[in-house]
Amino acid sequence: MSRFIKSIIAATTLLSLAVPALADQLGDIKKRGVLVCGTLGTAEPFSFADPATREIRGYDVDFCKAMADRLGVKLELKLVAVEARLPELAQGRVDLVVANLGYSAARAEQIDFSHQYFVSQQKIMVRSADGIKNFAGLSGKKISAPKGSSSELAVKAKVPGGEVVTFQDPPTAFMALVQNKVDGFALSELASVRFMQQVEGKVKLELIRESMLSEPWGLGVKKGEAALLKQVNDTLESMEKSGEAAKLHTKWFGPTTLYKSNREFRVEPIVLK
Repeated sequence: MSRFIKSIIAATTLLSLAVPALADQLGDIKKRGVLVCGTLGTAEPFSFADPATREIRGYDVDFCKAMADRLGVKLELKLVAVEARLPELAQGRVDLVVANLGYSAARAEQIDFSHQYFVSQQKIMVRSADGIKNFAGLSGKKISAPKGSSSELAVKAKVPGGEVVTFQDPPTAFMALVQNKVDGFALSELASVRFMQQVEGKVKLELIRESMLSEPWGLGVKKGEAALLKQVNDTLESMEKSGEAAKLHTKWFGPTTLYKSNREFRVEPIVLK
């Protein structure tokens, strides 16, 4: 072998060592045959343990299943805490996060967001007996919220003088209100309705009519995984076009459920107004 050819081979080897391999999480998922989806497991009706079977089910879980089905792989659910959603994704311990993940500019610097698959109204629940009717009435009072959630950030932005008290998960934050440890509880409107149903007849609760924010939710994808993000968005668009996405909303939030909610959004790219 000539000295010239040897020098080319050596240079090529050094170059391949210097340039990192391109990320291909989509390829890795297909190769292993399993999609690992991070979800909460504590936020009915989005992701919760069925009382009868203990199986984790819900609106978010159904979207996880749809993603796995389109890829032709098995689904593995991994329960994550609210504040661990982004770290679990960034560190590669889950492939997707489908866990009440509201879009924010700060989060979008850390991960990529899919198209919106849900739009949440963030509200504050109070005890009816306290007579609190607006955000001004919560000045100087304590409001609970899940740690690391959009609800926590919304309270800080919308309730001047309010003190945010964070808890590990939504049920614990809710119980703080029921047990008179705080004066308000911040969460998405639909999830709040479900919590209120759990204590109906024991404690009279209500939602302040003002909305802290209208928050688009997306599926979280690790930064730089363009192929996986495209696959997720293509699947969401297909679900919207076929009517599957609307059917899932009706299944969990429609006329026959506790929420009796109309779907006033579509699967589409997230655009903040």
